[in-house]
Amino acid sequence: MTIQYLKRAEKTAATGEDDVRELVADMLKEIEEGGEEKSIEYTRKFDKWEGDIVVSAADMAAAASKIPEQLKSDIQFAHARVRDFAKAQLDSMSEFEVELSDGLHAGQRLIPMKAAGCYVPGGRYSHIASAIMSVTTAKVAGVDHVIACSPPGREEGMHPAILYTLGLCGADTVLNLGGVQGIAAMAFGQFTGNAADILVGPGNQYVAEAKRQLYGRVGIDMFAGPSEILVIADKDADPELVAVDLLGQAEHGPNSPAWLITDSRELADTVISRMPELIADLPELNRKSAELAWRDYGEVVLVDTREEAVQVSDDYASEHLEVHAADLDWWLRNLRNYGSLFLGEETNVAFGDKASGPNHILPTKGAAKYTGGLSVGKFIKVVTYQRSSREANRDVAQVTARISRLEGMEAHARTGDARLAKYFPDEEFSLHP
Repeated sequence: MTIQYLKRAEKTAATGEDDVRELVADMLKEIEEGGEEKSIEYTRKFDKWEGDIVVSAADMAAAASKIPEQLKSDIQFAHARVRDFAKAQLDSMSEFEVELSDGLHAGQRLIPMKAAGCYVPGGRYSHIASAIMSVTTAKVAGVDHVIACSPPGREEGMHPAILYTLGLCGADTVLNLGGVQGIAAMAFGQFTGNAADILVGPGNQYVAEAKRQLYGRVGIDMFAGPSEILVIADKDADPELVAVDLLGQAEHGPNSPAWLITDSRELADTVISRMPELIADLPELNRKSAELAWRDYGEVVLVDTREEAVQVSDDYASEHLEVHAADLDWWLRNLRNYGSLFLGEETNVAFGDKASGPNHILPTKGAAKYTGGLSVGKFIKVVTYQRSSREANRDVAQVTARISRLEGMEAHARTGDARLAKYFPDEEFSLHP
């Protein structure tokens, strides 16, 4: 077995994490204590926004007239596919009741959360797709009140395309808030009176850290890090498409990992030589991000067999995993750890990010080893219930009493004793281990 790193990353996804934790903790404390006025203060400071925080129905409606018809059609296309995939996910879940023994019934209910907070990044990109992925999925799941927030970032508020998208997807309240203050406001119920039960959506390191610190008080979709891509390519893969797809994620930011695993030294060398040329051809902001990401976080791994490729890939547990190789069904059967899988060169991460249907809010930093991405299931509590006849107590109460006493939990045991004494007063039972 030979696994060789032709390019090794100088940094990891955890690089620099400690730098933001104290700042975020202080901000959350101030916002909780200072209330809505403190959130407004931070918005004025960071986004230079002096307007209303809650977006009015009139402004939501007006957003449609501010964007081209083709863009509206594209947003509708993406929304329909995300909605239909989420509906299929919901249909795959079910409630049930089963009789475990005579008279002992247990069941499962699916209960949507009352309120969800959806964060939509703003900044230099207008993340239309993130609005679709988060809000649509929450609405399909049946959440009562969906709150969305996004940084204003401009004199007239958030980008009209984001506003149009949030309206199309069914957001109940939209807030001109970004960053830590946006996350905090949704968690604490500011401006809406509906404290979020769960916070979802991608964001920068400050947003991710705010969600991490609030976890437990509210649910979150996942502990998110920078966007990642891993491509597995065999000797017959198209190196140009491989390089283009790696670059497609590297532009996310200077700390976005891009990894390649291949059994072909020729393909690896071609991709390594092609990446600087492709990066140089990007617009300036994108170029700077991609250049640093590839320099500091890019890796190329050479393997001998496809089994080795699976081993390395599962260890990375990448957010996005593309396979440019023969026998795609074999890869589908054998790959285990990934956020979302893209089989064949005909699909890619960008398709999944924007329009093809499955959710693009996915686990990073190895979390794909234990969780998948955002789905309707994240917004639904799977809860259990049970009911029992008196006759069923004859067995369950005895077993409970004996196990409880073995564990030293006498009060637990007596809850069984009491029922046996009430329901079967003329009988004697063995209640000690």
